Amino acid sequence: MEEQYHDGLRQHEAAAESSVPLLEKKAGGVLYVEGCPGCAIDRRKAENPGIPYSSFLYVWVITLSTALPISSLFPYLYFMIRDLHVAKRTEDIGFYAGFVGASFMFGRFLTATIWGIAADRIGRKPVILFSVFSVFVTFSLLFTPLFQLLFY
Repeated sequence: MEEQYHDGLRQHEAAAESSVPLLEKKAGGVLYVEGCPGCAIDRRKAENPGIPYSSFLYVWVITLSTALPISSLFPYLYFMIRDLHVAKRTEDIGFYAGFVGASFMFGRFLTATIWGIAADRIGRKPVILFSVFSVFVTFSLLFTPLFQLLFY
């Protein structure tokens, strides 16, 4: 009987101990630990309540820069294959255009590991900024009249 009493007491103490939070809140009700990424996000949410439009803008720019190369490649493939006389017959142009599109994606597949290693060593943000910047520089140079005069 006494043993059951001690078991019940231990269970009660364990239940009381498990209900105590691991981090005690301060007088303001919020505890931020320095260097904690989750705490930094919570602090940012507390300071700026509402919809984070600036974060959406960053995601939109990155999405645009990843979609821009592939979406600008396919409209010109037919004409590029035709004008370079790669295909012997007109019916074969689509076949060769498929190879060019697949080689673009295969190149992305091969370089994804290299970009991942660079991001691990340098950091995610610098690699993303470099890639977004390089896409915009490439496309702004590609469609300038000076580039077209030099290479066409």
